[in-house]
Amino acid sequence: MENSNWLKNALVLGIVFFLAIFIVKPIGVSTQFSVLSGILHSMVDPGMITTDATRESGYQSSNAYYDKNEGKLAKQIKDPWNYDLAFVLGMPLGGTLVYLLNRKKKPSYLSNVGQVPRLYQDKQGFLRLYLPSFVGGFLILFGARMADGCTSGHMMSGMMQGSVSGYIFAGAVFVVAIPTALLVQIYSKRKAGR
Repeated sequence: MENSNWLKNALVLGIVFFLAIFIVKPIGVSTQFSVLSGILHSMVDPGMITTDATRESGYQSSNAYYDKNEGKLAKQIKDPWNYDLAFVLGMPLGGTLVYLLNRKKKPSYLSNVGQVPRLYQDKQGFLRLYLPSFVGGFLILFGARMADGCTSGHMMSGMMQGSVSGYIFAGAVFVVAIPTALLVQIYSKRKAGR
């Protein structure tokens, strides 16, 4: 193995996931998008979430989705500053920080990264490249919320906890993702060659 950076990075990721599960709780982020939509919703309808001293969460909602699990989501909407929000905000901030610290360094295996194919260099190409990715990401997130979970919570944290369903889900993701990535690559090369 010429480059063992992947192994070091995998070990760091494993340690971070282990510490998160051991110290706080399993990692998962899709709930925070529901919290954000709930915050926006409660700005339009301030009386949607009210206090309820009889519940463990202390809150109830007229919206059935926010009210499920004894109002746990309603509580997060009213008091969003917690570990989950810090984790979600840390992802783009951490990614930006790492990019800024390492933008002058470029490992040899990344020599072609950042070179946008001709197909995507104009404004229409930009939309062809990023709009489908955005729509796909939105659909995945919407589906994750409908299923009460997300890929990071179900697959990554689930596998770390030895969940059989986490391993099955991970296998399904790769069985679909790898052929899809290959098909997109073939399609992009054919379009670029025209």
